[in-house]
Amino acid sequence: MGMVACFSPICSLIFDMFIGEYLHTLDPKNRISLPAKFRKGLGRAVIMTRGLDHCLFVYPKKTWEVEAESRAVHAGGTAAARGLARLFLAGAMEAEVDAAGRVLVPDHLKNFAGLSNKAVIAGVAGRIEIWDAAAWKRYTTGIERDADAFAEKLGDHT
Repeated sequence: MGMVACFSPICSLIFDMFIGEYLHTLDPKNRISLPAKFRKGLGRAVIMTRGLDHCLFVYPKKTWEVEAESRAVHAGGTAAARGLARLFLAGAMEAEVDAAGRVLVPDHLKNFAGLSNKAVIAGVAGRIEIWDAAAWKRYTTGIERDADAFAEKLGDHT
């Protein structure tokens, strides 16, 4: 994890770059341990919400404030903008990171993401995502298969 300047319209701050994927277990109390490499950048409290592709998005509080403000600005716009604002904002909750580096995943978010006892925590730039391990495998298999076509469509020839 390193520091990266963000030049997108959503973000005019320096944020911690979260990268990598880690397999973790949800305990019987619906707590999941955050990767040690992510803990400093996330802080003692995080915002957890429904994400795209049926995963959970987890943000450091400062990053969430910028993301939430961006969503709120568009909450009265098109049906698509209202829907995404509701998806991200209505289900969001603050979660304390305990001394062991765990956060509680509330039932409504666990059900949304279809989390079983094995979950993947993936670093995706300024946020982390929590996926059911089987869903992550299916998703990444498809992305890996189609990556060249996506790059071509986006004009990204890295």
